[in-house]
Parts: sequence; structure tokens; C-alpha cells
Amino acid sequence: MAQPILGILTLYLNESKVLEERPVYEKMIAAGKRIGISVFVFTPQDVEDSSGKIHAMVFNGTTKKWGRSWVRFPNVIYDRCRIQRSYRFQQLLAFRKRYSHLLFLNRPLRNKWTVYRTLSKVASFRAHLPVTRLYQSTEDVVAVLKKFPTVYLKPINGTGGRGILRIDRGKDGTLLLQGRNHARSIVRPRRISRSGLSAALGSWDMHGDRYIVQQGLNIKLPNGRIHDYRMLVQKNGSGAWEVTGCAGRVGPVRSITSNLHGGGEAASMNSLLRQWIGSEATITEIRKTAEAFGINVARHLETSYGALCELALDLAIDRNGKIWLLEVNPKPSREVFKQAGEHEVYRKAIVRPIEYALWTYRQKKESRDNKLSTSKNANLEQRLQLDEIDDYSDRLD
Repeated sequence: MAQPILGILTLYLNESKVLEERPVYEKMIAAGKRIGISVFVFTPQDVEDSSGKIHAMVFNGTTKKWGRSWVRFPNVIYDRCRIQRSYRFQQLLAFRKRYSHLLFLNRPLRNKWTVYRTLSKVASFRAHLPVTRLYQSTEDVVAVLKKFPTVYLKPINGTGGRGILRIDRGKDGTLLLQGRNHARSIVRPRRISRSGLSAALGSWDMHGDRYIVQQGLNIKLPNGRIHDYRMLVQKNGSGAWEVTGCAGRVGPVRSITSNLHGGGEAASMNSLLRQWIGSEATITEIRKTAEAFGINVARHLETSYGALCELALDLAIDRNGKIWLLEVNPKPSREVFKQAGEHEVYRKAIVRPIEYALWTYRQKKESRDNKLSTSKNANLEQRLQLDEIDDYSDRLD
């Protein structure tokens, strides 16, 4: 019997058809071979609608080389596409619409603002959400700055720390602006008067994005560097949500973000919490609470937006041990665990989507087979009933 097929859907980064996560895909393909599911990689550009074929990228584990092969559509699709400002992203939107009837492991999640609003409707989540509002004018920033000494401006579709601006309110009434531009480069800090805020925001390159204004939190380590935590929540090989792992991230000097792509460093969660909290008993309780929170968030977002197989939650933990949800990433990287030295977590992070894909395929097949069996039994029962009627009519004759 032919193996089920998983297609990893992604986007090329440029016209040279560079892929961002090729080494990860190689490991996923190897994992699929071990457990009995064939895996290939493709983009919307590789699909030939007229023939129903895909000019897929295939990896040969023996030769360690990539090649191309014309293949039929996969049984299951694992969408790894991140937002791009390119025609390639428009092709993706068209693909998702045209082939929405296919079996996807994960459907698109909404932007930061919509996700915030969805979670804020749940009382148990609300206490873990920093105050957030949609940026429409300088007044939105001023309103949040009146309540909190630090605010962040974030693009609602941004990733990797791009385009984020931090504003700190000084005791003398001045404002300190720091940030990262859309190339992730650190922008030199500058201090302005309150009256100069509107002009400063007007000159900030928002890159055509909509922004949110978010309450800032005190998450500076004793050395002055920002830190937070990346929690990966995934479906396992039985279709249940589990926390795969949680690792710490420490931003570089003078950075307002901790993202690894922006020069941040990875560390184990416990090692950072020992610096930050100290008490082992408190650390254990924080981890327990964070894991339960992460699973509940994943379940709720899946109920709200459709099929999901994994989410990364960026968490902040304040000095009192309170857990805050900074944002949710539906297309998470796994490298933080590798860099933190958590190799078993890294392995699980790669393998779990493949195990879940196989489970999903089998569930779908079993459901289809049951429907077919039920239909056949119904038809058989109907034929038997007709035979009985014919037999009864013959006896009357």
C-alpha cells in the first residue's frame, strides 16, 4: 500500500528561489521516512493547476542532495508560509482559496490585533495580556503612556522584531525613543520632548503596516538586557496539544527586543528564571502555570480560527512571577531550543508536526472508510428490503 504524502507549503524568499528553513525540512523529510509518511516541499509557484501536478522539491537522504520531481497533490498540507510583501504572497492567498477543500494541518492565524481581541474576551486570559490598543493617532500612544512608563509600537503583521518602536517616559517629562527598523537594524536612541512625539511618529517608517500600542513591561535583567521566553505548543502524534518546550531569549546590548534573528541569545528557561526570580519553588510553579496557560490559549485559538498544529507563545515574566503573553506566532522557528542546548526538545519540535500529520491522515481515512462502509451497508439493507418486498409480492401472486 502506498505511503501517505505530506506537502510542506512554503514561499521562496527571492527570485533565486532560496528557502529559509531548508535544513529543518531535511530533518522533517528524514523523520517522515522513519515513521512511514513521504514528505516533499513546494510553493504555490510550483503548482500546475491545469494538470493537478506539483513540481516539488524532494530531498534524497542518501546523497544529501535536493532535486525536483513532478508529483500529485499531497494527502495533507503543512503550511509554513510567513507574510511577505511580494507577489509570491498574493500567489499564496490565491492557492489557499483555490485549494481550501484540501486537508491542511494548520489554517492561517489572524494578526496581532485580532488575536489580542479574541483572547481578551476570555476572563482567564485577560489578566495575562498587556494593555493593547490599535494605533490610529499619537493620542493612542499618549493615552497608554499616561498609565505606563513604557510603551511599544508593533506592526500587527510584523515578525522577527522588525519595525518595533519603544517609548520610555522620563521623570523630567522627556521621551526616549528606541527601536529596530524593518531590516531589523537597531535604530540609535534619541530623546525628545512630549511636544515632539507626533513629528517623531510621523517620521517612523511604518512600512505601510498598521500598528498596535502595547504596555511595556519591566523585563530587563540585572545587566540591562531585555529577556523573554519562547514557548512552543504543538499537537502530538495522538492529536493532543502539548508543550514541547520553553526557552529563554536575551536581547543584545541596547536592543529593545530579544529575537534571535536580531542578534539575541538563547538560554534555558530555568537558568534565566534563577537570575530573575531565584526561588526554585516559585520557578516550578511559574512553569506549571505557563504550560497550562499555553495549552489553553492554543485550544481557544484553534476553536476560533480553525485547524492549528503548533503555536509559539512569546511570554514575559515580571519580578512577581506573573506571566504575560506578548504575542502569538503561528509559524514558529525551532532554533531557540538548539541554541539553548536543549537538543531533545529541538528534535521533538521537528518531529511532532510529521507525527501529527500521519495521525491526521489516518483519522481522515478512517472517517472516510466508515462513511463508505455505512453507505454500503445502507445500500445492502435497502436491497434486502426490496428483495423481501419482491418475495412477498411473488407469494401473493
